[in-house]
Amino acid sequence: MSRATIVRHSILLFAALAAIVAVFARPAVPQDLAYHRFADQRSLLGIPNCLNVLSNVPFAIAGLLGLMTTRRRGNDPWTRWPYIALFAGVALTTLGSGYYHLQPGNAGLVWDRLPMTVGFMGLLTALLGERISVSVSRWLFVPLLLLGAGSVLYWYWSELRHAGDLRLYILVQFGSLLLIVLILLLYPARNGGTGYVVAALGAYAAAKVFESADNQIFSLGHFVSGHTIKHLTAAVGVAFLVAMQRKRLPE
Repeated sequence: MSRATIVRHSILLFAALAAIVAVFARPAVPQDLAYHRFADQRSLLGIPNCLNVLSNVPFAIAGLLGLMTTRRRGNDPWTRWPYIALFAGVALTTLGSGYYHLQPGNAGLVWDRLPMTVGFMGLLTALLGERISVSVSRWLFVPLLLLGAGSVLYWYWSELRHAGDLRLYILVQFGSLLLIVLILLLYPARNGGTGYVVAALGAYAAAKVFESADNQIFSLGHFVSGHTIKHLTAAVGVAFLVAMQRKRLPE
């Protein structure tokens, strides 16, 4: 193993440990109930919170296209599994997030967040396999999926005990994104696709901005809310990953 590789591995490991310490050094973080009060609560077509519900449909489209494209890839069959987890999580987000937005609350938020963690961990293990080590990716695949799902279940269990604690979920979501960014920066791409992943991350960052500006955007004419745009923008981010998979298809 070269010195440069050792340095890269050390930076990645240090970042993971630093993220763990930074998250758990703070007190428990309960779910803010104000999170469930979205700006656009209009019912249309008999659907409560209609636009926030229906704007999840693009996740199903992108997720299913991603699954179909990934299934057609050749080479090592195992390397497809992280992408299958990613796109399956995205497709299931349509159901989970749609269900949550029908009647926003902590119980529904569980089903919104569960498939999202599957998607995050799928992308992380995919990049681990493509840029660092297939064997490491294979070894971490199931444990990381269980960690992602467990972070949501632990949060909800803690809320039922009136001691809400989002820290593990925060670590799963933002810690995985931190590691993904570092992997892109530190390790060369063997299969290309860096631009697509960067575009997907950029779209996700923009989606978080729209989410935080939910009320402000809705106040501009009461046409569409920031949260609805968030769903659409995040789905565009997934579309970049689907495009990357399509580019890798054999001729």
